[in-house]
Amino acid sequence: MKTNPLSVIILSLVLLLLPEAVSAQATKTGEPAAETMKVYYMAFLKSGSGRSQDSATVAAIQKGHMAHINRMAEDKKLVLAGPFIGDDELRGIFVLNVGSMEEAQELTEQDPAVKSGRLSVDIIKWYGPAKLSEIEW
Repeated sequence: MKTNPLSVIILSLVLLLLPEAVSAQATKTGEPAAETMKVYYMAFLKSGSGRSQDSATVAAIQKGHMAHINRMAEDKKLVLAGPFIGDDELRGIFVLNVGSMEEAQELTEQDPAVKSGRLSVDIIKWYGPAKLSEIEW
């Protein structure tokens, strides 16, 4: 049986963050209390359709990709990021600490790997512990 990488990631995050989530108190609207939970944007990086560059171009794109990650982290807009292990369509993840889906899309579209077509992105809203945004790179 093949394991779905997305399921593994979500399960891992749930287990890691379960203590925070359990302690969160629901508001009258049914949403988690702002002092314990907040909205993040998970950007799932996938293999794009434009992956035919030569090795020198790929290296330059990767260098730009890493610089973009570091810039988002310095700006406190990126909570965590990393590649998935294996050679599947799903390549990596960004968890973004931004104010809207539009901002999350704008940030990911600025990534050189996305601009070049090497990666494509799917973004979803996610409730996570407010303290998650305090991670230091």
